[in-house]
Parts: sequence; structure tokens; C-alpha cells
Amino acid sequence: MKAEKAFFTNAAVDLGHGRRRLAVTLGDPAGIGAEVVLKALSDPEVSQNCDITVIGSRTLLQKIYSDLHRGENQEILADPAGLSILDVHLSRDIEDGIISGIGNAASGAASFAYMETAIARTLAGEFEAIVTGPIAKSAWKAAGYDYPGQTELLAQKALVERFGMLFVARSPHTGWTLRTLLATTHIPLCQVADTLTPQLMARKLDLLVECLQQDFGIERPRIAIAGLNPHSGEQGQLGSEEKDWLIPWLEAERKSRPDVILDGPIPPDTMWVKPGQAWFGTGVKDEKHHYQNPADGYLALYHDQGLIPVKLMAFDRAVNTTIGLPFVRTSPDHGTAFDIAGRGIADATSMKAALELAAELATQRLAL
Repeated sequence: MKAEKAFFTNAAVDLGHGRRRLAVTLGDPAGIGAEVVLKALSDPEVSQNCDITVIGSRTLLQKIYSDLHRGENQEILADPAGLSILDVHLSRDIEDGIISGIGNAASGAASFAYMETAIARTLAGEFEAIVTGPIAKSAWKAAGYDYPGQTELLAQKALVERFGMLFVARSPHTGWTLRTLLATTHIPLCQVADTLTPQLMARKLDLLVECLQQDFGIERPRIAIAGLNPHSGEQGQLGSEEKDWLIPWLEAERKSRPDVILDGPIPPDTMWVKPGQAWFGTGVKDEKHHYQNPADGYLALYHDQGLIPVKLMAFDRAVNTTIGLPFVRTSPDHGTAFDIAGRGIADATSMKAALELAAELATQRLAL
């Protein structure tokens, strides 16, 4: 593995040019977003190197804070009275329609309003990064907003066509960092084969190479690229996409990218063995005590191909970051968890990691 900058680690970050300004949205107010935000912001180290503004509804945040204080399994929560809050006005009908644990049109309208406000203020220069709480796509749709997810809304509002979902997680067992980019995101599985093209793959690979080199300081990254079919098609016996275009495309990319090591297409059922070993500490180490040949980045071809292993290894600490935007965006890699909303038992580890990564990414971008 290559030497990396101090990034997404426990090492101190040199902010150099001042404190970064982060906006954090509450996500769907019927879910656990507000809870994990309040838990994360109760840790003074999270905001040690940045200024954080919560974007949401002050009255709803105060109510959730009060309700959690009355419940069991209490953890330390940040008092909303001591937070910087950008209060987003909601109509009385929307506020009255929000029910803890139930995603509906009202909660979808609220979370969409929080996002729109955060994006507009960030594009106006008030913030350098957005950390988004989890939303429910079904609630957005019920409220009349037909977006596949927050990633696509961010890209549309920022007027960018070249973007990607990168998932980052640091192993608590070994300190190794997993980075996984999805070639396709929120589309039905039956559309994946038709959506994937050499042009799309080239755009995603460009994004991943730039991110690894610029944000993580890996000058000659090693990238593992998954096959689409079982056994990567087995020479056309189990699917023709690899033989028809994926392998020829990859061979051309190797020739045009001498500064990058490209492995693949790797059969999807074995691609995650080495990262799993590096994550849990069961792999073979070299003389420098690094795990042998885990890639610096992984390019998965569709949503579940990449996110099943990510969530298996790092469900409570993975961070979703949108690359390709003119600002930093991170998000905890979990959903609204309506089933445990209001119970005070939500884990804020991923939200804390999202806040920390956002501050570090914003700092790295400023230094470029």
C-alpha cells in the first residue's frame, strides 16, 4: 500500500486557513436523524476544528431532545439551545403531520426543505460542506419530489453531470481504509446492464482516480474493478458484457493510465475477500506490516454489489460522500431507521465519522 496523507484517521488535521463551515441537515424528522445529530454534536471533538450549523426545524429538534431525555437508554445529547441552528420554516400542516417512526408526505416535505436550504446556502458560499441526515425516498415521493435520492438532487442543484457515490470507512480493527465507488446507483437491477457503458465507466474511473490522488494523497492508486456477471462472465458462458466491452475497455484504460494500477474485472464473489481480510485483520502482512495487495479503491458496478460488503464490514461507521460536486457532501451510511425512532438507541458513530470526514475533505480542498 502507498503512503497516504493523514486523512480520515485519528491523526490531528492541520486546518491552516481557519475553521471549516459545515451545514448538517436533520434528514427525515420522523426517523433517527435528529437523534444521531444531537448525539454526535455532544462530543466536543467533533466540532473542534469546524463550525457546524444544524439545518432543520428548531421546534422539532427541541421536542425530540425533550422526548429523548424522558426516555430510557439515555445517552449524552447536545442541547439545541447551545447549537447554531438555521431554522427552516414549515407550514402548520406539515409540522402537525410529522409522526415519529412513520415516514409520510409531511416528513418528506420537511426533509426536502432542509436539503434545499442547505444546498442553496452552500452554493451561496455560506458553507463549505454539507453533512446530510438520512431521508426516506418514499416520503420524498409522497411529498411530490421524484428523485432517486439525495445524491441526484445535490448534483442537479449544483449543475453537475459528473458525480459519484463513494463510501469510505476506517476499520476499528486494523486502521485500514475501505473506499468503494458505485458505477450505477439508485436504479432497478434489471436496468444495470443497459446503463453500464464504456463511457460511463470512464467517467466513474476518472472521478475515483482524481479523488484518491487529490483527496487521499495516493499518487499511484491501485483500483479493483468488479465484473458484472458471476465469474466475470466466464468467457461469455455466464454473460457477455465482460467479453463484449468491459475487458476491452479495461485494457485500453491500463494503456492510457500509467499512473494507476487497475485490477479486474474481478469476479464479484471474490473481489471482497482481500478487503475483508484487511478490515478484520486476517490477511497476510508484508515486511512493513501492511496487508498485501488490498486495493486503494474499489469500483462496484451496481448498488448492492458494492454496498452489501460495505455494510457487512462497516454498517455503523461507513460514510457516503458525493464526489464531483463543487462542495463537500458526506452522509452516514444508514437509513432513517423508523422502527427505532424516538427510543434513544440509535448509534451515532457513522454521523460522527461523516462530520469528521467532511471537515477533513473541506480542508484538503482548500489546500489545493
